[in-house]
Amino acid sequence: MSTPVPPLRYLLGYPPALVDPARTLLAQGRLGAAVLARHPQPHAARTDRALGDYVQQMKAEFMRSAPPLDKVVYDGQLERVRQALGTHTAVSRVQGARLKAKREIRIATVFREAPADMLRMIVAHELAHLKEREHDKRFYALCEHMAPGYHQLEFDTRLWLTALELEVPPAGPDAAPGQRDGLG
Repeated sequence: MSTPVPPLRYLLGYPPALVDPARTLLAQGRLGAAVLARHPQPHAARTDRALGDYVQQMKAEFMRSAPPLDKVVYDGQLERVRQALGTHTAVSRVQGARLKAKREIRIATVFREAPADMLRMIVAHELAHLKEREHDKRFYALCEHMAPGYHQLEFDTRLWLTALELEVPPAGPDAAPGQRDGLG
């Protein structure tokens, strides 16, 4: 009797032609390594301050006319509580006769250890929401402009998250030391 395969929640909605090879690599314990081989470069934004600088730099490069951001942080509760990898919020407050909006971007803490390409993808996604609220053609065109190859990066990020969640690290003396380090 074989072990039931858990649902691949990050890959729901993708066609079997894309998911089946991922299942095979996952069963072999090689999915995470395969993704990291395509995206080997780490990022330096390990702290909230470094993340804020990174996001502000991307915003300055691609979205100068977008409203300013008041807060950018890693959020450890985001994925568990809101089931999201990143959020953008605008909280409006009345100050005298004026309405003032404070804008925040929160990125799931799992991206602290993600490859640089994946952090760029999630930041591009959240920044795009400053101009486009809905996930429509204009939204994805803006994401693609800020992170070329956006759709492939999003899929690879979903594969990486699947590996983090479900992949069992190799055991025994043949396992490479630190083989799972890059996966979180």
